[in-house]
Amino acid sequence: MIRAALIALAVGLSTTAVAETKIPQTQSDIAFGFAPLVKQAAPAVVNIFAKRVVQARQSPFSGDPFFDQFFRNFGTPQPRVENSLGSGVILTEDGIVVSNYHVVGMSTDIRVQLNDRSEYTADVLLADEESDLAILKLKEAEGLPFLTLRDSDSVDVGELVMAIGNPFGVGQTVTSGIVSGLARSGVATGNARGYFIQTDAAINPGNSGGALVDVNGDLIGINTSILTRSGGSNGIGFAIPARLVAQFVDQARTGFESFQRPWAGMFGQPVDADMAEGLGLDRAGGIVITEMHAVSPFLNAGFEPGDVILALDGQPVNTPAEMIFRMSVAGLGSEVAVEMVREGREEERMVLMTIAPEEPSREQLTTGRRAAIPDLVISNINPAILSSYGLPLSAEGVVVENPGDIGARLGLHAGDVLRLIDGQVIETTADADKALRAARNRLTLEVQRGTQRLVMRFRL
Repeated sequence: MIRAALIALAVGLSTTAVAETKIPQTQSDIAFGFAPLVKQAAPAVVNIFAKRVVQARQSPFSGDPFFDQFFRNFGTPQPRVENSLGSGVILTEDGIVVSNYHVVGMSTDIRVQLNDRSEYTADVLLADEESDLAILKLKEAEGLPFLTLRDSDSVDVGELVMAIGNPFGVGQTVTSGIVSGLARSGVATGNARGYFIQTDAAINPGNSGGALVDVNGDLIGINTSILTRSGGSNGIGFAIPARLVAQFVDQARTGFESFQRPWAGMFGQPVDADMAEGLGLDRAGGIVITEMHAVSPFLNAGFEPGDVILALDGQPVNTPAEMIFRMSVAGLGSEVAVEMVREGREEERMVLMTIAPEEPSREQLTTGRRAAIPDLVISNINPAILSSYGLPLSAEGVVVENPGDIGARLGLHAGDVLRLIDGQVIETTADADKALRAARNRLTLEVQRGTQRLVMRFRL
């Protein structure tokens, strides 16, 4: 049932991409307003109430042989419940719902209320903090109203749109406006890091996860954030494009629990006016490749550092965020045409969209109780690790995946690269484990964190 509904969803995406956009033709059309559209679209937009249990921070004296006797009953950490309120959109009649990660991510109890006040409990099928999207499945749902996804690449600036959500928890609310900008990739608000549709339809707290629909009632985006100084809407809101939502649904159907992005295996920077002439371009635009990994799919397709990527799958790319978005919506396993310039000559090459490989093996290891830092989860660095933690392509050795309780107290973070332990070069997880078990009295770590190299010294 779920599979059939999701296949129908994918078909709906492809067929609505060519739907003709209608605008009011007469004074009576304008006077009638959005009422028919609201009746059509609003029943598929839901209110979401989510809870999650958060463990309070432990007392720094907990477990200390001396101070624990004085502070045993002082400040005992108690779990606390955090509540969140937001919106969601039904995408299939059997209850596939899309919302924002910051609404439902890490929640233990999710309750979804429909427009007719019927309620369902829901499970998270797939969630991704970076894109700020989550796919839910309503339990025992059937025959529900749903919205059809429109190909968001067909959206134009100036189109009339309507935002539906539950701002401030007052109940379902409808606001209207226009698409005021496209390809907004220089914005990083909330959890989302990516590529957005901009609208001046009023979006306020509680609208997150709600629908941005066109005048045909098709979903073009999921409302996610605003730019504001006051906390209220100033007419600059952002929605995650429907094409990315479609990929999330597809991966949820496949069984992924986290979103898998195609891996470029390279770094690049936007081409500005000062760089354009030297790269053989008549104007600024595109991304110049500055660094490539040995197993990058772009390197395998014949790209080299110094090449300028202009477009991917027929769509221009001018920032790294745009390129990541274009690769993500192309879908895993697809071959995509990439337009580039090399020494003034325009070329086109096909690149396979794949995830970062897990080769060589990460050989994940958790240190034992006899180690200087017990319960430290470490792995050998491979392309999958580089992608997960955003490490430099040249990074080698061992990365911290989970510092554990003691490691976190000592200041270690997930993504730290262990370079030296007590002066010994660390190349594998076995090296790190051996060095930590051999440590006596004192411990010195040399750690790479982003562009910083840190030296940590501890007395054991």
